[in-house]
Amino acid sequence: MTQITPQPGIMDIALYESGAAHVDGISNVVKLSSNENPFGPSDQAREAYAKAGYDLHRYPSSDHGALRRALAAHHGLDTDRIICGAGSDEIIAFLCQAYAGPGTEVIHTEHGFAMYKISALAAGATPVEVPERERVTDVDAILAACTDATRLVFLANPNNPTGTMIGDGEVARLAEALPPHVLLVLDGAYAEYVEGYDGGAGLVDARQNVVMTRTFSKLYGLGGLRVGWGYGPKHVIDVLNRVRGPFNLATPALAAAEAALRDTAWTEKCRNENSRLRAWLAEALAEHGVPSDTSTANFILARFASPDQARACDAHLQSQGLIVRQVAGYNLPHCLRITVGDEPSCRRVAHAIGQFMGDAE
Repeated sequence: MTQITPQPGIMDIALYESGAAHVDGISNVVKLSSNENPFGPSDQAREAYAKAGYDLHRYPSSDHGALRRALAAHHGLDTDRIICGAGSDEIIAFLCQAYAGPGTEVIHTEHGFAMYKISALAAGATPVEVPERERVTDVDAILAACTDATRLVFLANPNNPTGTMIGDGEVARLAEALPPHVLLVLDGAYAEYVEGYDGGAGLVDARQNVVMTRTFSKLYGLGGLRVGWGYGPKHVIDVLNRVRGPFNLATPALAAAEAALRDTAWTEKCRNENSRLRAWLAEALAEHGVPSDTSTANFILARFASPDQARACDAHLQSQGLIVRQVAGYNLPHCLRITVGDEPSCRRVAHAIGQFMGDAE
C-alpha cells in the first residue's frame, strides 16, 4: 500500500468550478457565468498580442518591467512595489505561500471569492469564514475573528459574487484595527467598474500592512491571457518576488495587457455600457419580482424565494440558451449571479426570467 500522501489541507480543497460555457443540445448559447467583458479586449490589445507572436522563441521578461512601468504611470504608483502574476489568483496564492502555513489562519468573508479558501488550504493554513451583514462585509466581525494565529485577511471590494462594497472609511478602519502581525489583502478584481475608485492604492501607500490585487481579466477583457498584478509595501513585494517563478507571464500576455491599459477610450466605453445595462437589468428583474443588491461590479446577484426556485430558474434560462452562475457554493443557494452582457443579452435574460416568474409582458 502506498504511503505517498499530499501535504495536510490539500485534500480538503473542493475543486474549483468555473462558469459553464455549454448547454447540451443547444447551440449559440450566451455565456453570462464568468463575469467576462462581453465586448472583449480592445483592438490595440489584439494587435499587440498578434505582433508578439513573432517572438515566441524568446523567453519573456522576467521582471515584467514594461508592464509595471505602464501600470505605475497609469495609476500613479511606485514601479518597484508592483508585482505581476498569472491573474490575481496567482498573487493570492503567493501571499498564502509566503505568509500562511500550518498552525496559522486566513480570514475570508462568508460570500468571499473561493480562491481565498483554496489558497489557504494549499498552504496548509486554516481558512476562517466570517459572517457578512446582509451580503455586505462586516468589519467588526472580521476584527472579532482575528487571533494570534491570523496572518492574512482577504477582502474583495467590490465583492464577488454579491457585487456589494464598503466605503474607504470602513476599509481604513479595518486596516488600522488589525493586529500588527496581520496583512490585509484588498482584492480589486472589479475596482475598474467603480468610477474614481483606486482599489485601495492610497491605503497601501499610507500603511505597511495592506496589499492590493488587480486583474486584466474583467474590464480589460483579457481573461484568456491570465494577467494580474499586486501593489504593496516594499517589504511584502520583496517577499512575493522570492516565490514567484521568473517567467510566470508569457510575452503575448504582457504585450496585450500593456496595450489594453493604454487604450483608455475602450475601457471607458466598456465601463459606461456596463453601468447603463447593469442598472437596466437590475430594474427589469425587480419588476418581475426578482430583487438584487446595488451592484458595483459587472454582474448582479439575483435573489429568489428559495434554493429550489433559483435552480428552476437556472434550468429555464439554460433551456433558452442563457448560462448564468449558481452560487450555492458561496453560501447563496437562493441566488443566481448574472454577468451583465451586451444589450441583446440583457434583454433576453430579463424576458426569460419574466417568463419564468409568470409575468412576462
